[in-house]
Amino acid sequence: MPPTTSAFDTIAGQAHTADTDRQLAREVVAALTASGLARHFVPRRWGGTEGTFTTLLHEVAGVGEACTSAAWVGMLWAAHGRFAALLPEEGQRRLWGAGPDVRISAALMPPAGRAEPAPGGWRLTGTWGCVSGVDSAEWVLVAAPVADDGETRVFAVPGAAVDVIDTWDATGLRGTGSHTAVVRDAFVPHELSFPMAELMRGATTAPDLPRCHTAPAQLAGGLMFCAPALGAARRALGVWSQWAASKAPGSGRPQHDSAAVRETLAVASAHIDAAGLLLERAAHRADTEPVTPALVTGNQRDAAVAAGLLADAVDRLFRTGGAHIRDASGDLTRLWRDVHTVASHGVLRLEPVAAAYASTALAASDRASTASRSA
Repeated sequence: MPPTTSAFDTIAGQAHTADTDRQLAREVVAALTASGLARHFVPRRWGGTEGTFTTLLHEVAGVGEACTSAAWVGMLWAAHGRFAALLPEEGQRRLWGAGPDVRISAALMPPAGRAEPAPGGWRLTGTWGCVSGVDSAEWVLVAAPVADDGETRVFAVPGAAVDVIDTWDATGLRGTGSHTAVVRDAFVPHELSFPMAELMRGATTAPDLPRCHTAPAQLAGGLMFCAPALGAARRALGVWSQWAASKAPGSGRPQHDSAAVRETLAVASAHIDAAGLLLERAAHRADTEPVTPALVTGNQRDAAVAAGLLADAVDRLFRTGGAHIRDASGDLTRLWRDVHTVASHGVLRLEPVAAAYASTALAASDRASTASRSA
């Protein structure tokens, strides 16, 4: 469900400020926290929701219509809560014992830094880039190789133990504050770490867990990353449609008297709708269907294609809109930058996704062909 009217207005009212200040305002962080995104995947025994991917898609897209950067940070809070649920029980208690609305940032890919074994845990040192929302994070998850065996592990570090270097000055998603995080020789006990491999494959050894805690990371990662762009594209269409319904200077006739404007409306709105349907289907599959390589790569394909459709849609809107609607500080320009920045994320790049999808899809076709010849 979308954010409450009050929260939406708070977040939307600060969208321009987030873009110029390169961080979310305190009131936006408070509104996002109160919205329940941070607790979305937190286990119920800690007061969390143990929610579905479908519900999260709708919630994040709703926030994305107010502010893409806020939606991105809120989506990651939810995703990182899902990852933190892989911590041992005592580690989870450290995070959520006082309540489930804990803001968690993360830097997991690529792993960086170094963890040295120490009595009761590890000594962790390293630098990780592009840590979205790190300024307001209460905990930060980072991935690092362990010195003695090379195993990559995820470590939970209190936000107070992380130094933040102001490095984020991207074209879009500027309000995410995705700065660099530095950890200097911090002690991390055993209960605040788990193997990275568990995150990638999902918790397959505990059949009593809810689906959100057993799904592998790649099953729903793409659709969650794309959700803020879906909301942003919908908002861009709304902004552009107000312009299209206005009177053209000089002639006094509606802008949509132009065939180019009508064609843009038809194609851009259809692309946005199609992207929404692809993501909805991917979320439903992530919530309900047995996990197979084909399901994972199919969902990755749908998310990457959806991102391309959304980028194409806002491109069409941006090109067709009048000069004033393309002001550098205007909403449409910001949304255009945001959608393209989302679509350029590595998880949503079509080339590697297409390679993975072709591998599983064509292997299945080859097996079917071999079985048919053998029959």
